[in-house]
Amino acid sequence: MKTCEVNKTYGEINKKIRSGEVVVATAEEMIDIVRDKGPVAAARQVDVVTTGTFAPMCSSGAFLNFGQFTPTMKAAKVWLNNVPAYSGLAAVDCYIGATEPCEDDPLNKVYPGEFNYGGGHVIQDLVAGRKVHLKAESYGTDCYPNRSAEKKIDLATLPYAVLCNPRNGYQNYNCAINLTKKTIYTYMGALKPRAGNANYCSAGQLSPLFNDPYYKTIGIGTRLFLGGSVGYVAWHGTQHKPAAERTDGGTPVSPAGTLCVMGDLKGMSPDWLRGASIQGYGCSLSVGLGIPIPILNEEMARYTAVSDEEIFTQIVDYGHDYPNGVSRSHGQVSYAELKSGFIQVNGEMTPTVPLSSVVKAREIAHILKSWILKGEFQIGEPQFTLPV
Repeated sequence: MKTCEVNKTYGEINKKIRSGEVVVATAEEMIDIVRDKGPVAAARQVDVVTTGTFAPMCSSGAFLNFGQFTPTMKAAKVWLNNVPAYSGLAAVDCYIGATEPCEDDPLNKVYPGEFNYGGGHVIQDLVAGRKVHLKAESYGTDCYPNRSAEKKIDLATLPYAVLCNPRNGYQNYNCAINLTKKTIYTYMGALKPRAGNANYCSAGQLSPLFNDPYYKTIGIGTRLFLGGSVGYVAWHGTQHKPAAERTDGGTPVSPAGTLCVMGDLKGMSPDWLRGASIQGYGCSLSVGLGIPIPILNEEMARYTAVSDEEIFTQIVDYGHDYPNGVSRSHGQVSYAELKSGFIQVNGEMTPTVPLSSVVKAREIAHILKSWILKGEFQIGEPQFTLPV
């Protein structure tokens, strides 16, 4: 086993952050540094690399405690701005899921549905400081006799509000096309017939888990940028599949790792938590997430220098194959090709459409960089790294 020439600790890097001596680069900047100087010299020079992503992340939501009523109540059913929340937790606790639609939404009865308001929009309204109408119903008990109550709530006066997202920051995802003869509406957006467009959802070289493909520095307790504030990795996310096929550089060529993340909703911003309406599919929440990668050695320098030309994904047909459980790739394509605006599908040039924002991802990486340089953000050493 080869010994690394550079060896840093979390403590040493955090000491540099506190003293103002830390050197920070964004994931995009690190590509040129490693290319020019090599991984060993880059690892000696750079202490932290910042990443970012901003995209719809359906497996998101918030735990809220909305305070007691008079008389007291054990809320069995709860609605926030007419969006059902799950109340099977405790008397006045609930969980609002990002994909829950408004109670009277026509859904896809009028096809394709618009899904104008849902759980993700409730979360955005809360972090924007808006009042939200809460309605609660109960069956009544001796200690909680109240059977029905309503009130206005806002984030500032809630006793407790935590963003808790069971699956964020997907490490790679499919490029979606539609090979049928009609337009379809999916969580990857509207897909025109006969591969009329190709939709993808990743920030590529800026995306957090592409910059630490084997989760060597990311795990329980990792501090991160979440929704405009500080959050933490709580566990690996649902659908975590680290055994996916990988390139020689370690990046998976299909969906792989995911993160369960959480943080105090009261410090977050509607700039980085935005309700999303996906035509014909449903509601979601666009989440801003960024992770600082400590450059402990030249291995981490190499990983964080990955470029869009080295990251690949699969072209998948969402018209027939995906809904019918057919596992088939219609080609492998790099993120450099996807970001160029066109890819080749079955010999034809197909326009590409990003669902994630590279501009916002880049902004997150720079914000995180500024926090670290100012000494406002230290690196969290994971207590347990993610399963590989």
